[in-house]
Order: sequence, then structure tokens, then C-alpha cells
Amino acid sequence: MSKMISYEKKNTVIHELSGFTKLVFFILWCMTSALTFDTRILLLMIVIGFVIYAVSKTTWKQVGGVFLAIMFFMVINLVCIFFFAPYQGCEIYNSRTEIAHLFGGYTLTQEQLFYEFNVFIKYFTVIPSVFIFLVTTDPSELAASLSSVGLPYSVSYSVEIALRYIPDVQDEYHKIKNAQEARGIEMSSKGALLSRIKNTAVIIFPLLFSAMERIDVVSNAMELRGFGKKKKRSWYSKKPLKPADYAVLAFIVIFFAATMVITFYDGNRFYNPFV
Repeated sequence: MSKMISYEKKNTVIHELSGFTKLVFFILWCMTSALTFDTRILLLMIVIGFVIYAVSKTTWKQVGGVFLAIMFFMVINLVCIFFFAPYQGCEIYNSRTEIAHLFGGYTLTQEQLFYEFNVFIKYFTVIPSVFIFLVTTDPSELAASLSSVGLPYSVSYSVEIALRYIPDVQDEYHKIKNAQEARGIEMSSKGALLSRIKNTAVIIFPLLFSAMERIDVVSNAMELRGFGKKKKRSWYSKKPLKPADYAVLAFIVIFFAATMVITFYDGNRFYNPFV
């Protein structure tokens, strides 16, 4: 059974890439999304993201639940943007095209809708890439990649352990959930929503205690083995770069440079269709 946001070995081009390649791609991809407000670039990134999603054979079971939860908070964020800054888009695009008056001092404008649409697709370019990166990269290889870009190996190893424990925490959650249901506590979709939320919240505390116990065991074992005594260490899982890695690295560097030129060629990173 596929587990959410956890590495799963598959025979795909994405899985075979070096962790270093995927890390550099991910960093430059996120930087592109953060720096540009050019709708054309963001839409192109979404298309490329869907292609990568298909090639990587990432399943909905691996990312669906978390993705829907994040999308819910994204919608709330967009609503808050409108209520706290209803004319932010008008200030950015230096125009105001009213659609309808809503209430009080709130009027819906094309510029605001376009601005919030750009904010939405910016999220949509980054969040799926995070999921794909996590489910296609071996935690051990990711730690080696983080160390390769200059992070202390103690930090890199901490990230690896955190990712390795995601499947274990999920297993522990399902064990506690099944135990609760065996005692007659309804936690499936058959129960009322508020009741399910309340019963699920009860699981958090034993789950936290279990996780803390695991952390204590691992930290003691690492300390007994002298972890962190030396400044450097070798990595068993580090992959050498192959032609495919160089091709992907060349693509993302050129893509980043091209998008930055397109974004800032007129001194403004906002694409303005209202001029």
C-alpha cells in the first residue's frame, strides 16, 4: 500500500536521477516560482510539473490527502488576501476594472482576481514539486546531496532521519486508529465529521509520545557510535552524475536564467495584461 509523502522505489527516469540533481532542480524551480509573477511562466511551470508527475509515476494515494489539506488552507489564504487587501491588484497593475460591488467598501475587480489567480498558481507550481521531490528521492541519497551543497552532515542526517520516520509514524497512526476502532470508537467516514475530528485528535498524544521515544532511542544510539565527532564523513548512497543528470541540470539552469530575463526585462516582475 502506498504511503503519503514517503519514498517509494520505482523504475522511472526521475527516480534514477542523482539526489544532487533533483535537489538543485528543486531549489531553482522554487526560486523561479518565488521571483516571478509572470502568468505565462507560471502556467508553463504547471504544465512541466504535470509532465514530471506523470513520468515519476507518483500516485494520488501518496500525496492526495496532504495536497487537499494544503489546498484548503490556500483557499482560506486567498480569501484573507481579498478581505485585508481588496485592491492590491489594482495598485500592482495601475488600473481598476470593476466587476461588481459586494458590500461595504469591497468591490470585486478584474485586477484583484488576476492577482489572486497568480498567487494561486504560484502555490500550485511549488507544492506538487515538493511532493514529487520527496517521494522520488531516497532519504539517504538526499542527505548526501544536502551535504554536497555545503550543509553540515549533522543537519543533512537529521533531514534523512525525519523523512525515514514518515512511514513509521503513519504505521503507528494506523495501529492506534485500529485499536481505537476495536474499542468501539468510530473513526471511519461513517461517523459524524465533528466526532471524527475529536476522535482523531485523541490519537495525536500517544503518537507524539511514541515519536519522542523513537527519537530518544536513535539519538542515544548515534551518540554511542560517536556521531558528529569528525568534521567530514563519506556517503554510501551518493550517486555519481550521469548524462541524464547533466542534461537536467543544464535545462533547469537555462530555464531559470530565461525566466528571470523574461520576468525582469521591463523592470517589473508582474505580467500586466491590463495595459
